Amino acid sequence: IPDSVAGVAYLHNATDFGVAGLRAVTEDDRGRMFTGDQRGAFLGYLRSRLAAKPGAEAADALLQGKVRPSRQLMAVAAEEVRNREQFVLLDEQRLAYETVMSAVRQARRSNHKQVVVVAGGPGSGKSVIALSLLGDLYRRGVPALHATGSQSFTKTMRKVAGARKPEVQRLFRYFNSFMEAEPNDLDVLVCDEAHRLRKTSANRYTKATLRTGRPQVAELMDAARVPVFLLDQHQVVRPGEMGTVEQIQAAAAEQGLDCTVVKLDSQFRCGGSDAYLRWVVDLLGLEGNAPTVWESDDKVQLLTADTPQELEDFLAARRSEGYGARMSAGYCWKWTTKITSSMHTLPTDVVIGDWARPWNLFGDRALLGAPPAPLWATDPAGFGQVGCVYTAQGFEYDWSGVIMGPDLVWRTDRWVVDRSASKDPSFTKATADEDVDRLVRNTYKVLLTRGMIGTIIYSTDPETREKLRSLVPPTL
Repeated sequence: IPDSVAGVAYLHNATDFGVAGLRAVTEDDRGRMFTGDQRGAFLGYLRSRLAAKPGAEAADALLQGKVRPSRQLMAVAAEEVRNREQFVLLDEQRLAYETVMSAVRQARRSNHKQVVVVAGGPGSGKSVIALSLLGDLYRRGVPALHATGSQSFTKTMRKVAGARKPEVQRLFRYFNSFMEAEPNDLDVLVCDEAHRLRKTSANRYTKATLRTGRPQVAELMDAARVPVFLLDQHQVVRPGEMGTVEQIQAAAAEQGLDCTVVKLDSQFRCGGSDAYLRWVVDLLGLEGNAPTVWESDDKVQLLTADTPQELEDFLAARRSEGYGARMSAGYCWKWTTKITSSMHTLPTDVVIGDWARPWNLFGDRALLGAPPAPLWATDPAGFGQVGCVYTAQGFEYDWSGVIMGPDLVWRTDRWVVDRSASKDPSFTKATADEDVDRLVRNTYKVLLTRGMIGTIIYSTDPETREKLRSLVPPTL
């Protein structure tokens, strides 16, 4: 009897957010879908549809039946990504976009090569420009690629922009993908998050013939007629990263190339508050200034917490109002990377007194209801895990909770960086103290500028908490 037949899909390794696109298909009594974080609902549905007695005969018949592809599925898989809506570009974003497009036209007309640098703070729209350029060039058939040094960013873009379309996924590469590229093979190479450029592309896995010591920035400049670098130099957070405007200008001059710099002054993260960005830069002493008292400009909210539980409870309350929220922390706790499906819960690595939470999940698979690392910032199931700078960088969320660890503490009248408190494996004995100092401060600059609506800060250190309380007046 047709009414007795129903279909159900249980996507045990997916979170609801990760497969949100599938929810566009209407569900009814004849077809349902459940994800890994709906296990209880799935079991309830099975109990409501299956008889208590065994159905071995029916199961044998089902297993021996022939399978044929669904025409509907093929039609869905053939949908193009080419017609994605373009972002609306504003002010300096439009100028940056037009500068690149003008350079592309000139390069094609007169075989002229030009470097373009787009510099701006967090949330100034660098990635929006990058994706607008890539989409427009792709639709026009102009050879162009997008590259970053961030695994989270590249994998997220492959998933979001290239869903069901491998050729679009292939547009998103890594900085070290161009060691063997043909010179000027591309018209445009958009290097997003260029503050994550490394001195060279070679690593321990690179074959000997490619270990030339050639600078990574030179490889990227060689690969396209118009190499475009988008960066924020206060976001260099790992030893060996080197993307600043001056370094790229020097590399262009060394090759005898014209270099145009476009600065993005407006910003759209942190409620569009330039005052908040300035406050963070001064707080951390990134440009030589001393911390100042926060004076609200009604664009962004700033609070402090006395305990990590207070911070988490505040964020949970914002989530219950429909906002997105995430907790992140300095890299001051070891990260358990070996997690198996036999575990019942994620290991709680971030321990502060009697409060303990897991770091964001390691790797590319969802597990135990948590999204894979590259999707921590965008999947709602990322709440409850503590993100680190490498999963937060490049993303934003409505509310940001930042835990400052013992690697950066206030002592009397200045910040003190304690490198022994950092558990970041990228810091080695060879990393100079002054580099660790700058990278730790830059890490907190990244974490403190993820929130679109507001940020709440907690420090594990009592004197630092007192300093933060003196700088951030309580809000009504």
